[in-house]
Amino acid sequence: MIPYILHVALLITVCICFYKILLRKETFYKLNRYVLIAILALSFIVPLIPVPQQLAFGRQQPVVSAIPVKPVHTIPANEPVSVTPGQQANLQDNSTPTLQPVRSKTAIWPTILQWGFYLYWIGVIVFAMNFLLQFIILLYRTRSTHVKDGRFNIVELDGDKAPCSFGNYIFINPAKYDWDTYTQILMHEKVHIEQGHTWDILLAELVIVFQWFNPFAWLYRKELENNLEFLTDNAVLENYGLEKESYQVSLLKVSVPHLSLGLTTNYNQSILQKRIVMMNAKKSNFNTMWKYFFLLPLIGCLMCALNETVAKGQTTNTNANIHINPSHGTETDRSSGSWFATIKGDKVRIQFSSDKENEDWNSSSDFQLSEFTALPKNGAGEFTLTREAGTMNFKGKFDGDKGYGDYTFSADKSFWDFLEKQGIKGEDEDDAFAFFMMNIQKDYVSMLQQNGFKDISKDDLISMAALKIDAPFIQMWKKNGFTGLSVDDLVSAKAMNIDAAYVSEIKKAGYNNISLEQLISFKAQHITGEYINGLSKTKNTDGKITIPDAEDITAFKAMDIDKDFVKSFEAIGYKDLSPDNLTAMKATGVTADFIKSIEALGYKDIDVDELVSLKSLNVTPEFVKSYQAMGFTNISLDDIVSVKATGLSADYIKSFRDLGYKENDLENYIPLKSLNITPEFIDGFKKLGFTDISLDDLPALKSTGVTPDFIKEMQDKGIKLSSLDKYIQLKTAMN
Repeated sequence: MIPYILHVALLITVCICFYKILLRKETFYKLNRYVLIAILALSFIVPLIPVPQQLAFGRQQPVVSAIPVKPVHTIPANEPVSVTPGQQANLQDNSTPTLQPVRSKTAIWPTILQWGFYLYWIGVIVFAMNFLLQFIILLYRTRSTHVKDGRFNIVELDGDKAPCSFGNYIFINPAKYDWDTYTQILMHEKVHIEQGHTWDILLAELVIVFQWFNPFAWLYRKELENNLEFLTDNAVLENYGLEKESYQVSLLKVSVPHLSLGLTTNYNQSILQKRIVMMNAKKSNFNTMWKYFFLLPLIGCLMCALNETVAKGQTTNTNANIHINPSHGTETDRSSGSWFATIKGDKVRIQFSSDKENEDWNSSSDFQLSEFTALPKNGAGEFTLTREAGTMNFKGKFDGDKGYGDYTFSADKSFWDFLEKQGIKGEDEDDAFAFFMMNIQKDYVSMLQQNGFKDISKDDLISMAALKIDAPFIQMWKKNGFTGLSVDDLVSAKAMNIDAAYVSEIKKAGYNNISLEQLISFKAQHITGEYINGLSKTKNTDGKITIPDAEDITAFKAMDIDKDFVKSFEAIGYKDLSPDNLTAMKATGVTADFIKSIEALGYKDIDVDELVSLKSLNVTPEFVKSYQAMGFTNISLDDIVSVKATGLSADYIKSFRDLGYKENDLENYIPLKSLNITPEFIDGFKKLGFTDISLDDLPALKSTGVTPDFIKEMQDKGIKLSSLDKYIQLKTAMN
């Protein structure tokens, strides 16, 4: 089973991708709201539900551990490691037993991910504090003087801040808007309040607190906010009978750069273009409802692929992680049972199992033949196996290399008296059987205590003996400056096969002060000195070489940033790129070829931030050329970004050029596109005799509601004014 928080992250990622691809453009806004909330609920609940073994995809049934003792250490393995509680753990024994890997019924994520534990919770604390700070600020603002409007409380703001709502409070600066715009804003925010959208936003913010590392959780929050705005816009237009055009104009008037706090639902939300598009979009047909029915099967497949299984049987999985299996609260009697043996060369593999009613366990281990008294050949007999922890007496028979029978086990009291003197207490039958199978000896315990592990527990002994953590391994870490390591640290390092050579390799690459957690992370991602040396290095002002932080290297590896990627930029002059630059360029798909294609258009020394913006908006050389071909030869990359973001196309500009407008400043056309002003709108005025209209006049006409129909209506009433400016003044006065 993968860790719960990563399991949740994967479900959110898959579900939000499903939503974005299939459901986002549907106009079933209310249904989409329920789907988005359900995605969150299922993402956090589904990982807790075990699935039947027969429904699990491509996974064998987990193995019951050889020793159902009470230790709870889980020893991860980067590669299959052959270990079982029945291994030969005597460090003075020259034999090399075959160790049988086992896994408990409850699979636990390998401890190689423990290095990220503290980092994760630091992030949770930071984002939780941010959440609480926003919440406190909002509560403070609600204590300001406000006007009661039924169930709504209107708090008047100062300055250039976007209107927003939280709970039953609407925050707005009435001095900024005319009466029509002001009332439409209130309608919009009241719908947010009536439909309880604050709770959706709070829920999304709480998800960010615990999923701050997951970019798809941030995408989820954005999609949820977008859908709430679509839902609210739709409700305002349907329930209040507003003209769509007038409402959209009010949206433009509210577009300000000072956005409100993240916990609020605000009127602008910086998605103006999307909102206008969705308002004008054709209503979805009910025939498209089939898309929604694929979500549950998708989640079901993820459950079968990822969730923990429920199984009763016992099988052997040689690639399983090592696990000292707890007894799950059930006392078992290991003092006697049945055995089945197979002799192979100088070893004998023995499988032990219970022959008692209501007990269900088995284990297997390899032993050296030399450890036993004479085995009976082709007949019945008795033989023994004696170790410091106790003695096992076997009765049965062999037929060639196969044997079976019964056994009895008795603990050695002197061994347990020794352990108790060392502070290791709590003997029971399960513990005695475990220590016997692991062949843990007094010398091994003394060695660990001499190396600083004086308060070692029975659980620790099992874990360390299973991985053969010996004195040279412990001393290696101390020589490399890693002091105060815990048992869990050593177990994780040994399981990851981190040795002196690897530590030296990483230090030579420049990481002299690397922590054990970072080393484990490096090893888990197969980060080598060669990989590190291939990445970008920079010089400080004092001439010293600096390298990326260990966390940056880990991020590089996760994003598949290698020396070829770095060198491709160095070859075109982008040297000494920062880790943030590299990750941003990799994440957005900026390549050396992309940079060359933009430079070929005449742009030089392009800033990395500009490149990232261009690529994230999918700006292509063809897109830029289409504007250059229209005479915008000095267009800056910032202008290109703005044009792409607003959807201002070359065809749109051409339609005005065809009317005789030759302005070569793109800023003249952006307001036209924002207000959805078309050539047909201009033709209406020309038919009324107003032929000399500048591009600067058009936004004023559109935003005030002066249309050809309005002018014709006034003229029919005898109000014939000489200029469009006077009609604008008339319309403003009438409003």
